[in-house]
This record gives sequence, C-alpha cells and structure tokens, in this order.
Amino acid sequence: MTRTSLRSHANAIVLFTRVLDALTVGLSGMAVYGWRFAWRGFLPPIEYNTLILIAVLSTAVIFPLMGVYNSWRVQSLFSAALRVLGAWLWVLLGVFTFLVLMKSGAVYSRIWLVSWFIVVACLLVFERLLVYRLLRLARGKGFNRRTAVVVGCGELAQELVRRAQTESWAGFDVLAMFGCNASEAQQTSIKIFPLEALFDYVNEHQVDVVWIAVPLDEVQHLRDLLTKLRFSTANVHFVPDLFGFSLINHGVSEIFSMPMIDLSVTPMTGANRLIKWMEDRLLALLILAIISPLMLALAIGVKLSSPGPVFFRQQRLSWNGTVFNILKFRSMPVDVEQAGVKWGNAKNKQVTGLGAFMRRTSLDELPQFINVLKGDMSIVGPRPERPVFVEQFKNEIPGYMQKHLVKAGITGWAQVNGWRGDTDLHKRIEYDLYYIENWSLLFDLKIILLTIFKGFTHKNAY
Repeated sequence: MTRTSLRSHANAIVLFTRVLDALTVGLSGMAVYGWRFAWRGFLPPIEYNTLILIAVLSTAVIFPLMGVYNSWRVQSLFSAALRVLGAWLWVLLGVFTFLVLMKSGAVYSRIWLVSWFIVVACLLVFERLLVYRLLRLARGKGFNRRTAVVVGCGELAQELVRRAQTESWAGFDVLAMFGCNASEAQQTSIKIFPLEALFDYVNEHQVDVVWIAVPLDEVQHLRDLLTKLRFSTANVHFVPDLFGFSLINHGVSEIFSMPMIDLSVTPMTGANRLIKWMEDRLLALLILAIISPLMLALAIGVKLSSPGPVFFRQQRLSWNGTVFNILKFRSMPVDVEQAGVKWGNAKNKQVTGLGAFMRRTSLDELPQFINVLKGDMSIVGPRPERPVFVEQFKNEIPGYMQKHLVKAGITGWAQVNGWRGDTDLHKRIEYDLYYIENWSLLFDLKIILLTIFKGFTHKNAY
C-alpha cells in the first residue's frame, strides 16, 4: 500500500468520524425530544431544531480546534475520550451562552437539555471505543500500517523499536536503524545501515516516518540529518532523550514564532485555566450553599469551646509562590505556637475537644471553600505549606517547588491516597506531581468523589 493511499485512508477515517459526530449530536437531540414528548411526535418544533442545529455547527467548528480528530495512532482511548468530552463541554457552554443572550432558556425543557447532553457524551465515547477497536484490529491484522526507520541506536532508540513491536495496535513497522556502532548493532535484530544511506533508503522503501532518537549531546547532527531528508516526503520526528529529567507537562510550545520544548510548565493555560476557574467557582458556591448550616453550627461550637476567634488564619504558598492566608476553623488554643513553629507531630499538638473531632473528620478545612471563591486556592490541588517550611523542603525534596505550578487545593491526589498528616513528604510530592502531569477535569471530579467517600476521615488525619 502506497504512502498516498495510506494518507487518503486516514483522511477518510477522519471525515467519517466528523460526519458521525455531527449525526450523533443532531439525531440524539431529535431522539431525546421524541422520548421526552412522545405525544407531540418525533420531529421537534422549529425552536428545538434551531438549538440542535447550533450544537451541530458548534461541534463542526470546536471539535477540530480542540484536537479531537488528531491522529489516534499512538493516542490512548482514555485520552481520546477525555478530549472529545472536553470539546463537547465547550459546545455545551456555547449552547448555554446562546440561550442566555437570546433570553430563551424558558422555552426549552430542562429534562430534554440535560438528557440530550448526557446521551451525546455517552455516544461520543462509545464511538471512539468502536472506532479504536476496529482500527486496532485492522492494524493487528496488517492493515492501515505505517513504515518507520530510527536514527540512533542508544537506549531511547531501542525503546522506540521495542514499543513499536510490542504495541502492534499502533500500526508501525520499524524497517531499519541508522548510525549504529558495532556494539550497539549487536543489541538489536533490526537491519542496521550507515547514516549515509538514510536518504536513499527512505525514498526507495517509501518510508512514512523517520524517528530521530539521539542523545542531547549529539543534537548538532540534527541539521545534517534534516539536510539529507530535505527531498523526502516522510514525516520526520525528533525524539529528544529527556527521560533522565523530572518533567512536568512536557511538550512543544511556540513563543515569538519560535518552537520551544516544554520541560516543566503549568497545565493551567488557555482553555484549561477557564475550565478550572469555572469548576472551582461553581462547585465552591454549590458546596457552601449546602454546608452553610453545618459551618454555622461549627462556628458557634468553636466560639463556645475556648476563647479566641472562630477562624484560624495562617500564611501559605499557592500557585507561582503566591502567599495567601488560609482559613480554618480554630482547633487549638490561640497561644499554642508561642514556643516556636515546628512541622509535623500533629497528633501531639494541643487541641480543644471540638478541635480534635474537627481534625479527625477534616471539618476544620471547610472554611477553605471561601479561599476558593476568593481565588486563593482550588478545590483540588496539592496541599499548601507555610513559607518557612517551603524554604526548608525545596532544598531537601526533589521537585518540591514544582507543586506550585498549580493552585493549592483543599483535597488532592496525595490526600485521597492516604498521604497526609505526618506521612512521607517524598511520596506526597510524587503524587502531587503525578496530579499536575495528568490534570484533567475528569481527574478532578474523580478526586472529589474519592474525597467524599474516603477522604474526610483517615488514620493520618489529626
């Protein structure tokens, strides 16, 4: 199969998926209307059809912009599902914006709207599952595959070859490796050629992809390699050897029209920042409305249990090292730290009777939802620490300052996995950095649900 036919097949799959997504949005709206208003007939009236059409057109525009149709060849099903759900959430936001601007929200059934969006979300994920299974089955049988060659023979190059061979569903056949020395050549079963033969080989065998996997100290050869491949139509990818670094959200950015490799960056940029802002504000408002009677009762209890203010305020560090005053219900006497500040040993600190109960159940943390509304914190994120301890830990714990790439949170991935209180700080940072690297709206919702079911009370909470 020629490279041209492969690309035409890929374009056909993308076109098919786009049409299927648009049909899913449109037909689901009509079907849910038929279910909701069965006595009025299957076809919706003009105002419902108008809203459905807006959603279909928004899908056609937003989905490509959100990268929904980017190559699925090496993308996991989970990543594809998250991407399409995020894009559908933006379509939902666009529809709601239209309803607000037109002041026509009262025209539509709330049950129909909610049911429609849930049905579409489920169907979009199911579509991806179906297409993924079909593509992976086809690639495993030898169809829809791409040929590749690797420049380099080091550990990184060997890992590329190993993954291409073991993960055959991705559809890559590695034909040869180039530029290996004698000792490296003995470590692989792939055909080995000198670097000078690269261009002729790529053209003679109609290679689809060239992976340049050389160590950073050999990057000076990259210009020569690109010069050799300048007349080839193969896709060329540079795979820098960055595995020895501790990276956060690594990727590629463009600044001043110059490409830059991201080594350690915040995930809270662009649409992600808006999604996180909406998540924090909407959930904080909802939660505060629900727990306000409990907070009032706890405030009265704190005031009656010991002299002093209801709230305990303390400086903590959040996103980009910003200092803020965290709020808690006071659980200790007001002069408990007169002898000095010491990290940890929470279970031996002097607390009031009510304070001990609040600490065990994490109820003393509830006022931090006010911090969320103020923008100091997020609902989900690494727990904040006091500046004096940050200065200490940043020199002792690798990657400690990287946890400040996002806002501090009331709960977090480390906390729901039991790393709280006086537990190992190294493990806690490990979980915090995993959260930052893998952040998504669904990941946040998962952590919130885990907090509800097992995060409030824990043996390490004091």
